[in-house]
Amino acid sequence: MPTDKPVILTCSCKTGGAESVHTFEEPTSAPPTEYEKKEKCGVFGVWGAPDAAQLIYTAMYAQQHRGQESAGIAVTDGQTLQNYVGMGLVPEVFDEHTLKNLQGSAGIGHNRYSTTGSSHAGNAQPLLKQYIGGQVAVAHNGNLINAELLRDTYERRGHIFTTTTDTEVIIHILACHHLTKHDPLVECLEHLQGAYSLLFLFKDRIEAVRDPWGWRPLVIGRTQDGHACVASETVAFDAIGATFVEEVQPGEIVTLSDAGITKRRYAEAQKAAHCIFEHIYFANPSSMVFGDRVQLVRERLGERLAQESPVDADCVIPMPDSGRSAALGFARRSGIAFREGIVPNRYVGRTFIQPSQSQRDNAVQLKLNVIREVVEDKRIVVVDDSIVRGTTTRGKMNQLRRAGAKEIHLRISCPPIRHACYFGIDFPDPSKLIASNRTVEQIREFLGVDSLHFLSHDGMLGCVNRPREHYCTACFSGEYRLNAEKPVNKLGLERYQLKMFS
Repeated sequence: MPTDKPVILTCSCKTGGAESVHTFEEPTSAPPTEYEKKEKCGVFGVWGAPDAAQLIYTAMYAQQHRGQESAGIAVTDGQTLQNYVGMGLVPEVFDEHTLKNLQGSAGIGHNRYSTTGSSHAGNAQPLLKQYIGGQVAVAHNGNLINAELLRDTYERRGHIFTTTTDTEVIIHILACHHLTKHDPLVECLEHLQGAYSLLFLFKDRIEAVRDPWGWRPLVIGRTQDGHACVASETVAFDAIGATFVEEVQPGEIVTLSDAGITKRRYAEAQKAAHCIFEHIYFANPSSMVFGDRVQLVRERLGERLAQESPVDADCVIPMPDSGRSAALGFARRSGIAFREGIVPNRYVGRTFIQPSQSQRDNAVQLKLNVIREVVEDKRIVVVDDSIVRGTTTRGKMNQLRRAGAKEIHLRISCPPIRHACYFGIDFPDPSKLIASNRTVEQIREFLGVDSLHFLSHDGMLGCVNRPREHYCTACFSGEYRLNAEKPVNKLGLERYQLKMFS
């Protein structure tokens, strides 16, 4: 039976004179049944701040949109690392008591959605482990496409894993390279393939790492007191009064310590593969991502959509909340009045328990309330950011029909999603994508709308400031920068095994 009280699990171990303290909460509510676009995840770190845990809490709250499954904070007092993680939103996991117990002047935080590894408390991050080099906590945004191969290699050599997340593989590699004559972290990173923005917390420093393709955003800032900080998005800096300094460059390691901010390169930057979906859906509208203000990009997407698919209508209605920015651009360019015709119920979502099939079927209607007077007998343009499976969108269109909409013209501010993503977005199975084997006309019929238009690929890339070849659009085009099906060839894996274990 569900209970309102979280189950708190705590364990500690003492190795080499240092005690590792791990605290986490087990989930208490049913997982969501409605499909949502998910990304893995949001990270934040700060060095030298007396109120580190509170700053991390606030910054994670600002990045809550990047992960609503679990949250965690790890801190160091210069001698010992400790962490606290739990299932749920940031304010559900942390309270004044837990934050007060996280004593330290530096730390890292993490918001998680699972794309590799199932949804349970043991996979919540930052992961805190003890190894021969001491303690380390790791927070990861992205997805390692060769994690399964690496994990299998270690398990065959007797390594024991305690989670199912790809992040734990990184710690095992780091431990094996501890006694190298070179840089252990650099040698660790050389084995990773895929998308990753990583924060490593050691007792004397934070190491911030971005993969050589720059798939996920990672930025450096400074607090008002001059403390160095790092985040997935600049909105985290805004929340704590910090200022943006620069991006972590692809293939770069940035160290935050008492010595300040230092940099070193572990790999040459590859042809950039910035995830275009950050601009379409994931990032906060107020953030600067890949050199662009997200809100302005989304408005430009809507304007281009209006150019490509003009229609006679009475009003433009956004699908809350992710379609609002594009809808503003569409209305401005088309000259059609912008109206709020759908109001979200903000108390229905992740923890909504649906014990019967009929209640599950009505979940969409409960989550979104249509304002009948706005849509009744009107020709409406509905603007949304994307369509993934289509079942939820069809439910929304049915609501508008029942409210009396005369015509529904659906406009989507990105191209059809036809292909899997292996780099940190949770639609890895093409068979579940409505556009994978349907034409636009077939999708229109399924959704029950009068017209449907997706933004063109060229139109989408024309709305960002960096060169269009700098963006990963594989979920639309099927053109991948890395081969996710064969991430490490046989010879490469054999060399890896010999190097690590001979």
